[in-house]
Amino acid sequence: MKSSTVLIVEDDLKIATLVAKNLEAVGLVCHQVHDGNEVLSAIDKRNPDLLVLDVMLPGIDGIEVTRRLRRESEIPILMLTARSSDSDKVLGFEMGAADYLTKPFSTRELVARVRALLRRTKPKDTAKEIQAGELTVDPGLREARMANEAIELTTLEFDLLYFLVQRPGRVYTRDALLEQVWGEDRIVDTRSIDSLISRLRRKLEKDTSHPRYIQTVWGAGYRFAKQSP
Repeated sequence: MKSSTVLIVEDDLKIATLVAKNLEAVGLVCHQVHDGNEVLSAIDKRNPDLLVLDVMLPGIDGIEVTRRLRRESEIPILMLTARSSDSDKVLGFEMGAADYLTKPFSTRELVARVRALLRRTKPKDTAKEIQAGELTVDPGLREARMANEAIELTTLEFDLLYFLVQRPGRVYTRDALLEQVWGEDRIVDTRSIDSLISRLRRKLEKDTSHPRYIQTVWGAGYRFAKQSP
């Protein structure tokens, strides 16, 4: 079986080497770049399965790298940063990061988070695409289409949509959705779910003020509405 490949984007050579050493110890293939300007070309060359991306980089920073990358790729991104404020974390998630780790970090936690992201984004051969009205969600390809037109979704947007579309009509609290998308060790609050829902609606709905697919249940949470055949 082919080993997963991780691209490490970190300007501190000691940290980059430490990350690579620990990921390679569990069987992953690692490549390094040390400047934000090198990331997109390195992705084209290496075709990694996951990106470990420092926020503070020479050239262009990690937030801008993520923004540019999301125009053409849904590769999962684990951000590394010395910044610990909630606003920085929320911005990273809103740009499309799948997870966030604050320096200094435990290498065991880093490895666990990388492996969890790789498991989460690995296509499942047995998973079948789901049709809901004009919306089609394909978990194997991690793609969504509206009336056969592809919808560009970030990793977190797809994860949330796929979770909801499997359970039409069921209401979930914000906390329950946070746990499903970010896991039990989440570092964001319920505002992140509201932001994620808002972005999904802009991509799915013709009229976001009267959503057909993802609906708010006041005082309770959100649900994916049942669709007519």
